Amino acid sequence: MSRHFDNAEGLCEDKDKATEGFIFNQTMLRIADPARSLDFYTRVMGMTLLKRLDFEGMKFSLYFLAAGDDFSDISKDDSERTAQTFGRPAMLELTHNWGDTADTVHYHNGNSEPKGFGHIGFHVPNLDAACERFEALGVPFQKRPNDGSMKGIAFIKDPDDYWIEIFDAKQTAKVCAPHLAK
Repeated sequence: MSRHFDNAEGLCEDKDKATEGFIFNQTMLRIADPARSLDFYTRVMGMTLLKRLDFEGMKFSLYFLAAGDDFSDISKDDSERTAQTFGRPAMLELTHNWGDTADTVHYHNGNSEPKGFGHIGFHVPNLDAACERFEALGVPFQKRPNDGSMKGIAFIKDPDDYWIEIFDAKQTAKVCAPHLAK
């Protein structure tokens, strides 16, 4: 019996016991303007700031955001909340290097040459309603749900031009089916 749920070349079948307790915690994006990015991720995307860390000597700040609706388990104690932040799965870390502004820097979003990082993704319970809301809020689209060859997913852009895939998880199998190898 495999520990994996699908097949792909290169999978390791034997999980090293030394990796027990490992949690994928964060994806980091550099940002030019914290106020602009925090507004986007908290107002437009509904995320919650769990922890801010300012590193005065190194002149940068980190903002750790989480998606979800119930944060009743998050401690008011600063030290405990730091441990909770770094032990939680799927956090977004926004990094601002002091002195960087929207006028002085533009970060590579990974989708122009040379390609690399591509996007982060959000499940939404209703793709059409979410996209209508993004439109009303003036959020730029890279791809609307009915554009391109893969219908049923959208890509919006954050203030630093990073792409965010928007999809309804309940529809993903149907969206992908026509494009999958048989």
